[in-house]
Amino acid sequence: MSNEPLWRPKHVEDTAIARLATLCSGRAGRPLPDFDALHAWSIEDPGAFWDAVWDDAGLVGEKGATLLVDGDKMPGGRFFPDGMINYAENCLGGPADAEAIVFRGEDKVERRLTRGELRAEVARVAAFLSEAGVKRGDRVAAMLPNLPETIVTCMATASLGAVFSSCSPDFGERGVLDRFGQIEPTVFVACDGYWYNGKPIDVSQKVAAVASVLAPKALLVVPYLDPLRASELAANVADATTYDRVVGERTETEPSFTRVPFNEPGFVLFSSGTTGVPKCIVHTAGGVLIQHVKEHLYHSEIRPGDRVFYFTTCGWMMWNWLVTALASEATLILYDGSPFAPSHRVLWDYAEAESVTLFGTSAKYIDALKKEGARPAQTHDLSALRTICSTGSPLASESFRWVYDAIKSDVHLASISGGTDIVSCFVLGVPTKPVWAGEIQGPGLGLAVDVAADDGSHLPAGKGELVCRRPFPSMPAMFWNDPQGTKYHAAYFERFDNVWCHGDFAEWTEHGGIIIHGRSDAVLNPGGVRIGTAEIYAQVEQIPEVLESIAIGQNHDDDVRVVLFVRLAEGATLDETLVKRIKTQVRTGASPRHVPAVVVAVADIPRTKSGKITELAVRDVVHGREVKNKEALANPEALDFYKDLPELRA
Repeated sequence: MSNEPLWRPKHVEDTAIARLATLCSGRAGRPLPDFDALHAWSIEDPGAFWDAVWDDAGLVGEKGATLLVDGDKMPGGRFFPDGMINYAENCLGGPADAEAIVFRGEDKVERRLTRGELRAEVARVAAFLSEAGVKRGDRVAAMLPNLPETIVTCMATASLGAVFSSCSPDFGERGVLDRFGQIEPTVFVACDGYWYNGKPIDVSQKVAAVASVLAPKALLVVPYLDPLRASELAANVADATTYDRVVGERTETEPSFTRVPFNEPGFVLFSSGTTGVPKCIVHTAGGVLIQHVKEHLYHSEIRPGDRVFYFTTCGWMMWNWLVTALASEATLILYDGSPFAPSHRVLWDYAEAESVTLFGTSAKYIDALKKEGARPAQTHDLSALRTICSTGSPLASESFRWVYDAIKSDVHLASISGGTDIVSCFVLGVPTKPVWAGEIQGPGLGLAVDVAADDGSHLPAGKGELVCRRPFPSMPAMFWNDPQGTKYHAAYFERFDNVWCHGDFAEWTEHGGIIIHGRSDAVLNPGGVRIGTAEIYAQVEQIPEVLESIAIGQNHDDDVRVVLFVRLAEGATLDETLVKRIKTQVRTGASPRHVPAVVVAVADIPRTKSGKITELAVRDVVHGREVKNKEALANPEALDFYKDLPELRA
């Protein structure tokens, strides 16, 4: 590991985090000279900290007299228990002529909305939802691409004090029903189709089938592929109309806002569902808002007028994270489609054209760019770009270095990690600290993040479980249809009493940062030693012939052996020479214990709809177990490549 960081911050005194530290120092009654001191106070007095965030961010609403109750209980702690707030009211402020949303759908559709136009559209859709019977606490479910209409629908729902939930239109019929069927939406919103890799994908039949089962009071069809097809779909389904008709026939220009208790449900998100029916994770309107605003302002340095891009679908929590950037008066730069259609330049062309200031993506996308030989620094003007965020899986040290070499040398590279469970991040970027290769910079402010040993105690060095030891605002309110909280407790609090166990395998670094070594349930145990899969991937994927890889532990001879599957570049062959190179790279870059016992070439690697590889599904197939919910996978057919492999019988 290099003794020098890849990036050092400049003008630290001008950051939003410095401004917050000054405010918090006054309230703490002592100096908070740096991030570590501010973080320590934020978990020492969480009520006072989140109160300061509310004030500094200028949130609109009533805080109430009490800042925190049951702050020693997990679950159970509640922030601003008497507070009243509306998520949409906080997102829809700002000058009417300021640009709110820019959208591109591959090369097929472009659209722009000012804040005034956004508010007017929200007002009209909210009026429609209200007439359809949506009231406070009801659910509106959207199966939509990453369109402006999706954000309008979300804001319209939130303005009424109702609950919004979304998924991507590439989910199969069963996958949509497994999610929305549980929450019984009053209104279902869907598109006629979408574009991907230059091809139109018609989903009108799927929409009609899903609507017939959900039986909502109304179906709202958003035309994206073809207005005529959307009209035909609406004409053939009971209680259906088109989005264009709703917006075009109404005259409302300003929405009204129903403030709801801070801890009342505002969103339902879903787990990936790779081990069964997806969990319906209920998040509060206030908790999501204040947590996101904290991450945007202080960890991402998003300012009014910034132009924020995140490559995401509406089935991933990063969509929710992106949308809330409206509350910081940023312009949302939306994209829907393939990030490689027609070439790897497409997103960088967009970033250059729209002067993107924050570019968010996945670690897998960065690795794919590297394999493509892309060098945006040489081909694009990225002078406006200040921050690059990477999430979805751990970003390897070599990929950190590649970003600074090939994309931009003076940029804040923030590897971030959290999840749908908290619709935010446990560990993420810190604009006032250096960036070190392979490390996430630090824990989120207000989050008592730690690494725990097997007995739950603090683990200052070495690998253990990523935990959070105190309540925070974006903890789920509950799981849907879990009245006793049994499933909720089992998901996060069964391992350690009164401590959130997140399911990540992690360790602290000497710089106060975090390294994530993969999911705990995917950890390998050869010879009883715990090994994170991310440590193997970081080495293997440095080899040019390997496009990507996936590792599992196979039960073998009363032990567990590491099996590595590799997807190879076109023209490459997994011969003895390449196997030896792979094993040597792993041995020298990680350790002898990380070296796979068996290396197998496969044609494809299964992944979830949000792009995460699924070690557990592969492990089940290898061991002859049924994969419980193939609907959760983007490419379930890939599992067939792992069945009954002769290489794994020896």
